[in-house]
Amino acid sequence: MRQNNLEHSVAISDIPATSGFPGLRNLCDMQFENSFVRELPGDPETRNVPRAVRNACYTRTDPTPVRAPQLLAWAEPVGQLLGISRPESPIGPTAEILGGNRVIPGMQPYAARYGGHQFGYWAGQLGDGRAITLGEILSPDGKRWELQLKGAGRTPYSRTADGRAVLRSSVREFLCSEAMHYLGVPTTRALSLVATGESVVRDMFYDGNPQAEMGAIVCRVAPSFVRFGNFEILAAHGELDVLKHLADYIIDQHFPELGAPSPSTYARWFEEICRRTGVLIAHWMRVGFVHGVMNTDNMSILGLTIDYGPYGWLEGFDLQWTPNTTDAQGRRYCFGNQPEIAHWNLARLATALTPLVGDRTVLEQGLAVFVDTFQNSWHAILADKLGLVSLRHEGDDILLSDLFDLLQQVETDMTIFFRALMTIPVDGAADILEDTALLEPLRRAFYTEDAFTHAQLSHLTGWLRRYIARVRLDAEAANSPEFVNVRLKQMKRANPKYVLRNYLAQQAIEALEQGDASVIMRLMEVLKYPYDEQPEHDELAGRRPEWARNKPGCSALSCSS
Repeated sequence: MRQNNLEHSVAISDIPATSGFPGLRNLCDMQFENSFVRELPGDPETRNVPRAVRNACYTRTDPTPVRAPQLLAWAEPVGQLLGISRPESPIGPTAEILGGNRVIPGMQPYAARYGGHQFGYWAGQLGDGRAITLGEILSPDGKRWELQLKGAGRTPYSRTADGRAVLRSSVREFLCSEAMHYLGVPTTRALSLVATGESVVRDMFYDGNPQAEMGAIVCRVAPSFVRFGNFEILAAHGELDVLKHLADYIIDQHFPELGAPSPSTYARWFEEICRRTGVLIAHWMRVGFVHGVMNTDNMSILGLTIDYGPYGWLEGFDLQWTPNTTDAQGRRYCFGNQPEIAHWNLARLATALTPLVGDRTVLEQGLAVFVDTFQNSWHAILADKLGLVSLRHEGDDILLSDLFDLLQQVETDMTIFFRALMTIPVDGAADILEDTALLEPLRRAFYTEDAFTHAQLSHLTGWLRRYIARVRLDAEAANSPEFVNVRLKQMKRANPKYVLRNYLAQQAIEALEQGDASVIMRLMEVLKYPYDEQPEHDELAGRRPEWARNKPGCSALSCSS
């Protein structure tokens, strides 16, 4: 498939370092803390070989050095958040740390132990098989952040894998972590992308044709990478003292407002996890994001988007679409199933936490909180996307269901459709427009001309005229000259113009393989402002081009990385 060597420094070397930002320090000079290692029981065994681990939350493991670490990309805002300056060169001490070749004083690297339900079945021990947490940094504002290298080599949880990651998956995680942040979606962040100078062999299509690809490591950043599975593995093995220890640590570090540990505190904590997860899933749905692998080991205890694998963006609107080739038949993790799967996953977490509260029924309230939170958040989000005050008016449910049906009758780009809906006239001018003219502002959202066949045109414009009438009801109730501007601002905040379409990420990957970082740097800058017009970058907001429909990396993806 692809085997390229990064022989020359890429464009990041031409970008000035951040010496102009006061208070930033070189990564080599940062103070690291290790509360996770200090406060929680660790694996007493030090051998870095695949094995079952018991009565521990982690195993101390150093990254495995690579041949030639080289910085490919740096997220400036994340560096500033952490108080870390961008290195002046793509090679050198910082690249060595972020490539796993150097562990500086204060770091106590480890791989976390967890289990999980994968595709609905208990998978037993999983753990950080290729991710190694270097330690924790206190940012200038006093917040604690973990730095984790993904693709840093084997750990005791790697099973038969090599613990490495390829460039294509690392670019996708690096870009999407930051893109989601600027979209307003709760997420882990990414600081850096480093090429290893080594090849990694992967069977991308699982068809018996493995190929050598460029290796890479991404530095992920989050307050915590603990996920549902960290608690599941402890409950599954009856390690209840460790289960309580971990729960108490997480509450103390990340939910201190809940108070001292007790059965009622654990129940309130679970409710908060459910609430955060409900908000998270509603935001995924808002921007058309499909995670692709919603296993319980990929669900953050903090309600963050975590583990960017075969994710995708809903281009042609389809509730049944999944970006994961492994999920192509069952479609368990398709776009429309994400709320239900989140609820299912939370129920598995409730089972794991039951020993802490003594009564599973106490935790049922948390599951009800998820349902209420998601439904309320989703309805509020849909109202914002449509520019309506609320969706409590008689007939709103039918208006919504008819819209979702129409969007699936012809291939319609979700992002473009909702963004273009802002330009539909809702005043008296709409009444004198013929159907074709009324629909014209939405033309660029359709992948074919099928939307303009007589029957479909009639259905679409019929819905549009009902929608316009509904907007006018809000305008009459508001009785304010500012209604139009307020409505447009509301819609603009909810409907991004720019999202990280898979084909855009693929173009960045292919450019980097040839030593060109300009594509990824441009994407990073544009995706910082996804709700702004940025007309000079309009081509990045268009429909997926036809050449990308079935191209590897541009449509569905495998879990291979």
